[in-house]
Amino acid sequence: MEHFAGLDVSVKETSVCIVDDTGRIVREVKVTSEPEALLAVLTNPAYHFKRIGLEAGPLSQWLFSALEASLPVICVETRHMRAVLKAQINKTDRNDARGIAQMMRAGLYRPVHVKTLRSQKLRTLLMHRKLLQSKTIAIENDLRASLRNFGLKVGMVGTVKFEARIQELVANLPDLVVLVEPLLIVRRVLREQIGILHRRLLTIVRDDDVCRRLMSIPGVGPVVALTYRVTVDVSARFRNSKAVGAVFGLTPSKHQSGEINRTGAISRCGDEMMRMMLYEAAQVMLLRSVKWSWLKAWAMKIAKHRGMKKAIVALARRLAMIMHRIWVDGTEFRWTREVAAV
Repeated sequence: MEHFAGLDVSVKETSVCIVDDTGRIVREVKVTSEPEALLAVLTNPAYHFKRIGLEAGPLSQWLFSALEASLPVICVETRHMRAVLKAQINKTDRNDARGIAQMMRAGLYRPVHVKTLRSQKLRTLLMHRKLLQSKTIAIENDLRASLRNFGLKVGMVGTVKFEARIQELVANLPDLVVLVEPLLIVRRVLREQIGILHRRLLTIVRDDDVCRRLMSIPGVGPVVALTYRVTVDVSARFRNSKAVGAVFGLTPSKHQSGEINRTGAISRCGDEMMRMMLYEAAQVMLLRSVKWSWLKAWAMKIAKHRGMKKAIVALARRLAMIMHRIWVDGTEFRWTREVAAV
């Protein structure tokens, strides 16, 4: 007899429900959210598991990596699982575990790719770098707004000269100096740490053959290349390059019912950070890159008829496809249409 299990994971405890192939509940238990505690329950020789499901979440990557070596565990897409479990009248951890177990038995699930440990670490590097950048910008904006209340206008000033400009404005106001100085110190430390993380990022990209080839595309720099490398993780998980744009939420949404057939804006599903990186790369290619290529000419033709914003989105989607093809083929970007294979 085959068995199926559903794991409803929270930070402290995990509800486990085990059912047989007829849907009958065999065992229900709540254990601590630790691999050892889960393995103690799931490796019982009385159970012959065909599928074990857990919802994608903060602990799912860690638990999945620990369980997959000995158990047929599947990480399930969050929105799909929420839509199925919403049919329950009472939402409890126990009922959610039951619902996940029945989903595994019936095959009503959508698996998600769990990234490798290396990609998870590189993703952390990118997220921490982005976090420090956002905090630095927030401090700069707060300083500008605070000084503006006293008629002190910072004006257009570069990142390097920002601190000197602030000190110049408050030089004759000792009471403001003591209020501004702590923020300037924090900003200085943040910028130092951003530099450390950025140099580490550049070192990683320099030693990665895939990232170097992705950077042959105009508009794609080290940050975009590494973000793409980390987000895709394994190029073979996509059937073809066209599927990449949909996974990143860059394809139009669709609503069809009876005689209604409406195409909406892009779905915005998937990784938001990767979508933003592709959008920025497309902007750079269209608005800043001086050298022309067949890809830029293609996007400018769209901009002429549909507007620049739609052209940038279309170019971002196509960039995702081209980057995947470059990765798979082991080639570099081709500037002329005659030799480009897209």
